Amino acid sequence: MYLTKDEEKAIKGESGETIALAYRILLAIGEATDAEKLVPIEWAHVSGVNYNTIGDAGVRFLEEFSNDARTSVKTTINPMGFDRRRIQDLHDERFILKQMAIVKSYERIGAIPSFTCIPYEIFDIPPKGTFISFSESNAAVFSNSLLGLLTNKESALSALASSVIGKTPYSDLRMDSFRHPKIAIKPDFDLSTELDYGLLGYFAGKVVSESCVAFEGSNGSPSLIKSKALCAGIGTSGSCGMFTMSKNSSCKEVISCGNEEISTIKDELNTSEDGDIIAFGSPQLGMNELNLISQLVEHKKFTKRCMIFCPRSINIQATMNGITKKIEKAGAEFICDCCICLTPLITKENADSVITNSVKAAYYLNRSNKLTVALKDLENIMVDYTEAR
Repeated sequence: MYLTKDEEKAIKGESGETIALAYRILLAIGEATDAEKLVPIEWAHVSGVNYNTIGDAGVRFLEEFSNDARTSVKTTINPMGFDRRRIQDLHDERFILKQMAIVKSYERIGAIPSFTCIPYEIFDIPPKGTFISFSESNAAVFSNSLLGLLTNKESALSALASSVIGKTPYSDLRMDSFRHPKIAIKPDFDLSTELDYGLLGYFAGKVVSESCVAFEGSNGSPSLIKSKALCAGIGTSGSCGMFTMSKNSSCKEVISCGNEEISTIKDELNTSEDGDIIAFGSPQLGMNELNLISQLVEHKKFTKRCMIFCPRSINIQATMNGITKKIEKAGAEFICDCCICLTPLITKENADSVITNSVKAAYYLNRSNKLTVALKDLENIMVDYTEAR
């Protein structure tokens, strides 16, 4: 990989050991992905914020790294493990201390305390063709596919290194040659709900190992809610980081995805017929979903506990518009700063099974939280688990 003289000096430690470490991380990734060079980025989004994700080793690394490291580009961060304004919800002092140590490290580095997995709904979007470094999988897929930004599916470590250096390896989906799909998926079932799109994305991620996949049979992108579900599904089950949509692709290999394939995926993720808790928000909910829920709960109330995970900035906006009041009147509770996945707020201590419309949430609740999942689309959840008040 080509390095400038200044980059070579930095790797040797002439700008400090922390900068050298960040460069070495990017150099290793660049060599592994046959990168030609490093290119400047305008935005980094870093995962590895939840203590359940990075553990004690991650806490120690961030504490040491943040002593000297400082961001050089706009840097936003993924959800943490709980709502900082609802610490009383979590009765685990050790988790709270470890989580807050992580938060302090990121703030010391200079990251914006966004605690969101949907930065594309909150922050200003740079022009198409801009290099970014996103390590949140759904955000990387969304940015590549729908915003025309250029990012690989980064690890937490590589995005963090890029946030400090302000550069990233020029490889894979940052190069035009990788952004043209060779394999297409042809949906051969009724795509009507966001859950259908989530299941389709999960199927595509499992069967396509290429960087980009095409979906045939569509004249355009689905709604924002459905697009988020599709991106989350792709990001959860495989390494694919981008999709295209068209009526007919030019791909030589076309894989059919019909009712049988979708039923197989749903059987894997849908492990219960009912649940104790309703959980929305993986990816976190934005204004579109909150508007929809507020309309569906008009003059109704939830018959089970309902947890709604959304970014704090979205919650503030919804509060100003009177939306949170309508939803809370129906009995739901808002939880900010975190999302459904890997949160200690949803465990065997307070539920045996969770009702959700999220394929990504179902995957992690089943595997990490060891809870069964009733997987239903949002509108059916609102019909089945609300009643007139």
